[in-house]
Formats: sequence, C-alpha cells, structure tokens
Amino acid sequence: MTKRSILTIPDAQLREVCAPVETVDADIKALADDMFETMYAAPGIGLAASQIGVLKRLFVLDVAKEDAPKDPMVFINPKIVWSSEDTSVYQEGCLSIPDYYEDIERPAKVRVQFLNRDGAEQEMEADGLLATCIQHELDHLYGRLFIDYLSKLKRDRVMKKFNKLAKLNGKLAS
Repeated sequence: MTKRSILTIPDAQLREVCAPVETVDADIKALADDMFETMYAAPGIGLAASQIGVLKRLFVLDVAKEDAPKDPMVFINPKIVWSSEDTSVYQEGCLSIPDYYEDIERPAKVRVQFLNRDGAEQEMEADGLLATCIQHELDHLYGRLFIDYLSKLKRDRVMKKFNKLAKLNGKLAS
C-alpha cells in the first residue's frame, strides 16, 4: 500500500467526470488499498479516486466511529437508484478543500448499486452519515464538489481563497 497525494481545489482534475472501471482486477484492488491508506492518514472518512488524480469510478468509505473497529467499504461504478424525498443536513468537509466546512442538505436516505472490492454486484440502502458520504463521494465521480451546493457568493469566496493559496504555492499560472 502506498499513501498518495490528495489533490486540492483549484486542481482541474477534480472537475473531471470519471470513467467506469472495466474490470475489477489486481490493479483496482491495489488502488483501493492505496486509497484507504491515504484516507486514513489524512484523516478522512471518504475518498474518491479522482481526488488522487485517478479518473476511475471508484470511492472508499469508512464511517465507523473512532472507538469502533474499522469498517472499510469499496464502491466501484456506484449509482444511486433511489433517494428519499426527506432530507437531512450534515456539516460536510472535503480532503480536497482542507479546513473548510459547511452545512449541506441532501436526501436523507439512498439506495446505491455498486461492485464491491471483489467485483461482486451489491445494493445497499443507507441513511444518516453513510448516506451523506455516499452522495458526497459519488459527486466527486461526476466532477462535483460539496461547495457546488452553496450560494454563488460563498462558493466564489472559497474558490478565491484556494486560488490565492495555489498561486502562492506556485500551483496556478498567473
């Protein structure tokens, strides 16, 4: 397993739509393992492949409480097939937007179809934090970020801050 670098905004790769995983092979399993190592080290509870510059439809999650055993989950080619009309609000953050958090409203429950780490078809219904995380990470696979749910004013303010940081760090052309 290898810890990878996490891309941060304004990196353009975060806005790319990811391609489906064609086959769940040793390379995809190794990628998932690297993603877990990267996510746990960050620390975070979810990570999409696009956040480490791999434009594949894959994300990993572990929403286990700190004092509970780890519960790593791999979602390959996920798609939401149902979502509730009821909504919930969670304060979201993102490893690609460090130290920034906002309350985001999303469907309270979702049903998701996906392939697991072994390539087996799965379907899961989720609510609470798990439902929020699934939706957050799935957004990454479509090039969307949680700040896209904010008002234009708030989103522009966040982008301005991160563009300035990128420029100071030499990661953005003037």
